[in-house]
Amino acid sequence: MIDRSKIIEHMKVVGSDGQHVGTVDCVKEENVVLAKNDPAAGGKHHSFPLDWVSTADDGKLRLNKTADIAKQNWFDAEPGGEARAAPVCP
Repeated sequence: MIDRSKIIEHMKVVGSDGQHVGTVDCVKEENVVLAKNDPAAGGKHHSFPLDWVSTADDGKLRLNKTADIAKQNWFDAEPGGEARAAPVCP
């Protein structure tokens, strides 16, 4: 698994296809929470498990899934969202 200390706030997140997924807000528990103000977020926080991350370098977090697959399977991290959702960042 990726060293979570390499994942920093405002880091760009891209799929394995290089397409934009979002922007890191924080890491909570075993999930990466994406910023809700990113254009791809639709005004909501979303999260995904750390095991989706393949690399974190050059200012980008690259996933082991395409951007489309990641967006189809990410979790709603808003209060009252899906049961597996990570809490929103402070």
